[in-house]
Amino acid sequence: MTDLNPTLNAEDIVDDIDTGRDETLDAEGDRWMVDGERRAFAREQGLRQALRSDLDTGRSWARDRATLARARIEEEPMKATLYALGAGVLIGILLRR
Repeated sequence: MTDLNPTLNAEDIVDDIDTGRDETLDAEGDRWMVDGERRAFAREQGLRQALRSDLDTGRSWARDRATLARARIEEEPMKATLYALGAGVLIGILLRR
């Protein structure tokens, strides 16, 4: 196979699409590390308190995901509707068997 552009290097390719996603992933990773440290220290306070801390972390994660889902649905309602319709059809087919 011949190279179409021999002067092009891997470093020359810039992927501007994922730059916002990279920043979001970095921030999310930092937040998870801080939460993990907090949970590790929470175990010293007892099992009940550690469990409450884990539940609060799970609730905040679920709220963040729900907010993100609502925002994406508001951005593209037709696409979200078609996905939901497709998922419903698949579930209906699986349950019918």
